[in-house]
Amino acid sequence: MSQSRNFLYLCSIESKTNMLTIGIAGGTIIGHTGSGKSTVVRRIMDSLPPHEVAVLPQDCYYRDNSHIPLEERLKKNYDEPAAIDWPLLLHHLSELRQGHAVEMPTYDFITCSRLPQTIHVEPREVCVVEGILVLTEKMLRDALDVKVFVDADADERLIRVITRDCLERGRTPQMVIDRYQIQLKPMHELHIEPSKRYADLIVPQGGNNHVAIKLLTDYIRSLLPSAAQPCPDPATQQ
Repeated sequence: MSQSRNFLYLCSIESKTNMLTIGIAGGTIIGHTGSGKSTVVRRIMDSLPPHEVAVLPQDCYYRDNSHIPLEERLKKNYDEPAAIDWPLLLHHLSELRQGHAVEMPTYDFITCSRLPQTIHVEPREVCVVEGILVLTEKMLRDALDVKVFVDADADERLIRVITRDCLERGRTPQMVIDRYQIQLKPMHELHIEPSKRYADLIVPQGGNNHVAIKLLTDYIRSLLPSAAQPCPDPATQQ
């Protein structure tokens, strides 16, 4: 993005409501289910009052390549920051922080193109931006109140992604392994692993680290405006 557009997005995001914004990235070389980020997001949602968390998955914001022939689309690198439509993601985050609902795009990983359907997202007290590349984009990092990097064992992540890509994305195990060797591992080492240094909290053992997840959810609750309100006395509720 150009510096002028970056400045406009940042000013827009900073003139915001009290929405708490959390970025959850992962040291996974194989996609959004590989390091337990979805588990952490689910735990955050479960720890807060119902309907108080909006989620913007990075996977919904891949650039639309429908104008490119399918054969060329399949050859593109989708594991680098340039594959993400950061201006749109930042714009939607800005809109939510100003109290406006957004229409989040959806993406088809089989055709590698954006779908016509959108998902309506209302502003909430907490917004979670989740994805493997979330901490690689400086403008997004600057807009986050809490930055989390969820780590997991590489072998476990690879098993998860083979299962996911074969069942959900029409790929064979050999296709996944070839992609891992040619593209995923180099992109992980170049972009994802270095972004770990920007995290406020690194969660080892992925979504199985119950202690770290509880510390995170307790901290998030302490930052919410509702935390400043005194808890009702149970004796007065009788």
